[in-house]
This record gives sequence, C-alpha cells and structure tokens, in this order.
Amino acid sequence: MRIAYMLSALWFMFTALAAPGQETMPPLMPMPANVTLGSGQFIINQSFSVAISGANDARLQHAVEHFLENLSRQTGMRFPAGIGSASQAALTIHAEQASHEIPQLGEDESYSLVVTPAAAMLTAPTTLGVLRGLETFRQMVDIGPQGFALPAVTVHDQPRFPWRGLLIDVSRHFMPVEVLKRNLDGMAAVKLNVLHWHLSDDQGFRVESKKFPKLQETGSDGQYYSQKEIREVIEYAAERGIRVIPEFDMPGHTTAWFVGYPELASAPGPYQIERKWGIFDPTIDPTRDDTYHFLDKLIGEMASLFPDAYFHVGGDEVNGKQWSANPQIQHFLRSHGMKNNDDLQAYFNQRILEIVKKHGKIMVGWDEILHPNLPKDIVVQSWRGQSSLAAAARQGYRGILSHGYYLDLMQSASYHYSVEPLANGAADLNPEEKARILGGEACMWSEYVSPETIDSRIWPRLAVIAERLWSAQSVRDVDSMYQRMDAISERLDWLGLKHRSNYDPMLSRLVGNEDTRALRVLADVVEPVKEYARSQMAEYTSFTPLNHLVDAARPESETGRRFASMVDAILSGRADETTRMKVRAMLTLWRDNHARLMPQIENSALLKEVGPLSEDLSMLGSAGLQALDSLQSGTRLPDAWSRQQLALIEQAKKPKAALLLMVAPSVQKLVEASAHAAASSAGR
Repeated sequence: MRIAYMLSALWFMFTALAAPGQETMPPLMPMPANVTLGSGQFIINQSFSVAISGANDARLQHAVEHFLENLSRQTGMRFPAGIGSASQAALTIHAEQASHEIPQLGEDESYSLVVTPAAAMLTAPTTLGVLRGLETFRQMVDIGPQGFALPAVTVHDQPRFPWRGLLIDVSRHFMPVEVLKRNLDGMAAVKLNVLHWHLSDDQGFRVESKKFPKLQETGSDGQYYSQKEIREVIEYAAERGIRVIPEFDMPGHTTAWFVGYPELASAPGPYQIERKWGIFDPTIDPTRDDTYHFLDKLIGEMASLFPDAYFHVGGDEVNGKQWSANPQIQHFLRSHGMKNNDDLQAYFNQRILEIVKKHGKIMVGWDEILHPNLPKDIVVQSWRGQSSLAAAARQGYRGILSHGYYLDLMQSASYHYSVEPLANGAADLNPEEKARILGGEACMWSEYVSPETIDSRIWPRLAVIAERLWSAQSVRDVDSMYQRMDAISERLDWLGLKHRSNYDPMLSRLVGNEDTRALRVLADVVEPVKEYARSQMAEYTSFTPLNHLVDAARPESETGRRFASMVDAILSGRADETTRMKVRAMLTLWRDNHARLMPQIENSALLKEVGPLSEDLSMLGSAGLQALDSLQSGTRLPDAWSRQQLALIEQAKKPKAALLLMVAPSVQKLVEASAHAAASSAGR
C-alpha cells in the first residue's frame, strides 16, 4: 500500500514538473476580439483603488463593489472601500452613457481595456460594457515573483451574439436561491447575459401566484419561490448585466398545474404531481374560453413580476393523446377546419400570443411553436439543431440555438465547443438571415441533479459555450480551450461555485468518512454515461437519492483526457522520458488500486455497485503496463495475450454503475500498438 501511495505522489510530482511554461497570453475565456500584449506588468497591491469618470449608475456602483470583493478574495488583500479619486486610482473607468436599469437584448456590451505598468484604463460606450471589461481584468490577475499582477495589455472586445444564456430547470429538482445566485456569479464571470428560468413542468410549479395560489400550494411539494425571492434574483442578475426570462411550459408539461386546477386539463382528474421523467399525456384544454381567461390572469401576473421583454411559453413535446381521446376537443378541431392536433396547438399558440402581447411581452417558445400563422416577432428556441434554426430564419423568425448545448447529457467540453450556431444548416444563410440568429443557450435540465451536484454539471463546461457565443467563430483551438478552461475553472472557486469543492465531500460520504484516496483514483477516471442512457438503466423518480459515484463523478475526466494525450504522444513518437514515466506511474497506480479500494467497497452499500468497475481499472493498468513494456523493449507478446486483453478491454468499455471508464480506449491503443509493433518486428 505504501508503494501505491508513493506512485500516486510520484504522479502528482510529475504533473507539476511537466506543467507547461509560463504562457505569454493570459488564459482568458471567452477569448476577446482583439488582445495585444505590451511590455511589463501592472502590480496589484493593497493601495489598489478604482475611480469612475463619465456616466455612472447604480449597476456600475454595484459592479465595482463586486469586482473589489472578488479581487480581494482572489488575492487575499483588503482594498480601500468605495470609489477612489481619478488622480490616485490604479484603475480608471469611463462609460459614455448609463445602461438600461433592466438589461435589454442588443445593448452595447463592447469595451476597451488598456493596462500599462503604471495604471489601467477601462472605457466602454455603456456601463454594461464596463461590467464585461471588469471580468476580463480580473481574469488576468495572477500571482508572480512580484506578487499579484496582470500583464501590460490592450484589449478591444465585443460579443458576437447578443443572446448568450443558460437555462436552469428548477421543476424536476428545486434549486434554492443561493444556488441560482452563485451560478449567476459564474455566468457574469464568462460574460453570459441571459438566465432562462424554467419554472414549471409536470414535476412542479415553482412560483408563488397570488391570483391562483393552488398552483404552488398543491403543485410544488412546498418548494417554490415567493414573489419576493423572484424579485431578489432578478435584481441580483440585473446588477451583473444578466436578463431573467421565465418559462411557463404550456400546453403540455402541465401536470403540476392540474393538481390544483383540474378544470384546465383535457381529461378529468384528479391529478398528482408527476414523480418520473418523460413526456406525459396531461395537456391543457385549448378549446375552452375559460382556459384563456385563466391564462390571461396568470400570464398578466407573471409578466408584471418579470420585467424582461421576453416571455417563454415552452410549447414542446405535446403528444396529443388527451386531445385525441376527447370527443369534444376533436369536434372543436373539425368544426374549425383543423386537420390534426398540430393545427390545434397552432391555434392555442395564437391565442397565447395574443395574451402575451397584451401584457407587453414578446413570445419565446421551442421549435414546435413555429407556424406560418404566427407573426415574425416571436423567438424560436431550437433543440432540434442548426437546420431547424435556419429554416425559421429563412421564414423571417429570430431564433436561438440550444441543440448541442445540453449540459445534462454529459458530453465533453470539446463536443460543446464544436457546436457553432452558424454552421451546418445555417452556414448558407444570407447576412440578413444570419442576423436573425440571436445566439444560444446552454440547458441544465435537472432530472439527475441536486443543489449539491448542479454546479459540477454546469461548470466548467459552460465557459466554453460562453466562448462560442461571445468570441469570433475562428477561435476554435481545442488545446488552447482546455488550457484556458482549466484556469477559469479554478478562478470560479473564488466566486463560491461548488463544482470542485463538493467533489471530495461526496466521495467521503461514499466511504463513510474514511480515507478517500483509493476511491478518488477510480472516480478521477470515470464519467457518467452519455445522452439519455442513465434513464434506460434504472427507474428514477424525483425522490431517488442522487448520492452514488455517478453523481460525484465529473462529466468529463481530466485525468482521462490527459492520459489519452500522453498515450497518443508515445504512439506517435513525440513523448519525452517524463511523459513515459508519468504513463507508467498512472498504469501502476490503477493496477494496484483495486486491492486498496476493495475493503471500502465491501463496507459501503453505496459502493458495492462499483466493484466490477474497480476490477476493470486494475485489469487496464496491468494490460497497459505489459503493452508499454513490449513497446519499449521490442519484446513480442503472444497473440493469444493480445486477443484476450482486447476482449477484456471491450468489456471494460461497457457502462457499469452508470459510469464509463474513460482510460479504456487509450489502453486499447497501447495493446493494439504493441501487437502491431511485435508483428512488424517479427516480420523483420
């Protein structure tokens, strides 16, 4: 066991020794439009202060306060409170005009930042642009030989898309206000500007309605936001230059509504809050005038609560079964010249649109709302992809992309980074049509997240989506992206995000507060299964505990990614001795880890399911070491050995406990390469 611990320490030592040299370019994310490095550094010391000239408003005052608070946490230094004098300030801010009190779509977010060894100057057309520039400034601050400093630099920057958002679903699993606030801080740090708040679904209606109180009283299990809390979140977001758009999904995904108001449904009740996930039959009756009287009052109440100009009505995944089974609804459909349920939903959307516009809002909905009868000022949110988005743009509709940005599907950062709103079906749009694509939104659907785990499912991958929506389309280098994402991930800790800090406590829970090092070796090389595979492996409900290794494991294994890179370097002949030693140390650690972990597996009900996974990792370590020895010595291994190991690796690549061993493909490469090299050597 001492040897295993020594190998573990050796691996971390090698990691430190092999760290890349000091980068000349600060690890900024999103990458600004234009960055020019100067000579020297600007030192941050305890006398650091900020002065404001030009336009000033409450948001800018709050922004400077937040900036200084965050910089103080990051550096451990206490700075003078308040706004300093222009003659003595280290950072001077100048905005031409104040921004709107509530952020608006299309506001100017550009800024320029000039840093010299003597001082820094941040200028922007609006105070909103200043907020974006302050985040760039803070990202560049780092520790160095002279203390905390940032390089002399000139930055000119503006976003590529005006709509850059994150959807957080609080209906499947409720998220307390503090969870939303810390994620708003993270969004501001990477220059996102829309929180799409998914507030109602089959599993819960999460907003206090004073006009229809049974919505929250019977449809939320007591987990909902008071109107005071809603205003608090909106104000918190506005201070950070973030718009808040509510979504009340209709006419489907409305089971929770019907618990208190069954008369709205297309089939008789009683109804109960849905505890499972999926697409369900209960749907609003679109044929009754009483339905629209109810929705007029509800939308009016919510429109006055949420000040943003846009109001999301959902409109997705209506299976139409209740409509088809209701003779009165079918009679209404035929008597109004409709051909099918799609036409009936279009009728419903037209009626809802009238209500939304009556209350001064612009309607947003998912792909399914698109219909030629709807006016061109609606916004279509596409989960279907760029082709669907492009089809809407060609018809004159504005749209935002979410396809490819579903964080809950556990895809890699590089996958999300590759999704471009103006690619594929949208690449051939003319300039006028491209301008109708407003940007995109990442989506955090909450079937498999809790307040404890949601940060790790959002961050740091959201930062690369933020870059795709802010930075130039030509910014596509994946290696650079990962280096900068890792740096931003660490900096997000200073804002209070839990994507890193909750990892060890969750592992500790699994082993009963024993030493977590052996479990962490396994946890560091696994990822949750992708897409919707988890739902096919077991039946989950809103009450299912999310306390297994799959819940603690990160969506993307950094260890697996780095191991794959090093194996590729070895096989291509680019690896140095340090890289080969690191790979050997990792394989040895994995080979021996199962013996260390097995006692904890036997003593933990939550860990029993990962026993086969741990055995597979041990096998992979052993196979990888033998293959590495063969490659380095030129000694041929028996063909039967290669066939046996490759068969075992194929089994190891299959999901177990809803987890994937991410190092298996790279070990497979080593085994295949050793067999090929041995065969070539034998041929000579």
